[in-house]
Amino acid sequence: MRVQRADFDLTAELALLRAGDASAGAVVSFVGTVRDMNEGASVAAMELEHYPGMTEKSIEQIVARAMARWPLLGARVVHRIGPLLPAEQIVLVACSSAHRGDAFAACEFIIDYLKTEAPFWKKEQTPEGARWVDARVSDDHALSRWSAGQ
Repeated sequence: MRVQRADFDLTAELALLRAGDASAGAVVSFVGTVRDMNEGASVAAMELEHYPGMTEKSIEQIVARAMARWPLLGARVVHRIGPLLPAEQIVLVACSSAHRGDAFAACEFIIDYLKTEAPFWKKEQTPEGARWVDARVSDDHALSRWSAGQ
């Protein structure tokens, strides 16, 4: 688990997750990227801020919850901060397990919790000026299904 300014190499990260573990029958990954449009406005850039120390602890707790819920062999999270441009990578969530269902579910669980509970703040640069991005109702809805036992 890392929070960093630099971009990450998806191939290298997945290789580290799989390193020497022949019991992994599935590796599932999600890569979030900066969109050039949001809520009907053009996005020229996005700045991600975080609360150092608290953010890393929050991500570690989210991953630990996923590891306790599914029989995962491993999980990786890399989240970027700082200024980002459209099409740049923001976040990687990757999970390995013996079977794909567990890896898919855990990967989705982790990203749903990252989007709603990890202390990150997003500011977009639009033609109308800078604006902070509020949490989405759809993200809260996605999260609610995990507490409902799905």
